[in-house]
Amino acid sequence: MVPLGGPILAVDDELRYTWAIQSILEVAGYDVVVANDGASALATFATEDPVLVLLDVRMPDMTGLEVCRRIREFSTVPVIFLTALAEEADKVKGLDAGADDYITKPFGAQELLARVRAALRRTTISEIPSDNGVVRVGCLEVNLVSQRVTVAGAEVGLTATEFKVLAILAERPDHIRTTEDLLSYVWGSDALDHGHLLRQVIYRLRHKLETDPSAPQLILNRPGVGYYLAGADSRPAAEDDLNR
Repeated sequence: MVPLGGPILAVDDELRYTWAIQSILEVAGYDVVVANDGASALATFATEDPVLVLLDVRMPDMTGLEVCRRIREFSTVPVIFLTALAEEADKVKGLDAGADDYITKPFGAQELLARVRAALRRTTISEIPSDNGVVRVGCLEVNLVSQRVTVAGAEVGLTATEFKVLAILAERPDHIRTTEDLLSYVWGSDALDHGHLLRQVIYRLRHKLETDPSAPQLILNRPGVGYYLAGADSRPAAEDDLNR
């Protein structure tokens, strides 16, 4: 098995999907546990401590959205939604619930493996910019080791995706990260045409971290280029490209 420190949890009320996922991932060397409804998914999560969750959106009794929200109450483990819903609004609902990515059914083995590998890669921050991994910008403090974020001393709960975006910006404050770099780092190289995902995450981060999200002081953008975490001497960008 691929050494991950825990299994991958696959959750779907359709047995053909959990069987297919388990077969594909186990052939690739991953350890997999399965659940077929929301309640058993949460119970399995508590006992197995998975490193990644593949979660169906539409399940009876408890939807994948609700399962994801409950997981996010105590864990930042990557969650990938499995969905037959192709509308962007439905995908945004999933991301707002705390998911990191989504795969549209039906999916092929190679797409599944690629997204799993990308999600697992993103769980590790590659660079630690200071002795203790703590970045302080004004009242914002980002601990890249413990993945703890505080504003004026109060802890702020971020989803795994939100933290990944903030962490790559925090690695080098005042250094612009291009939109392409952020998309590739957080969602994988096949997501370069999904700028709306990044805009949604930036929007949520600003509402969680900024005093006035409409006039951001921390997470700024260079229109047409990318985003950066402003240092003490930085000023807000003149124009926000969230509507671009």
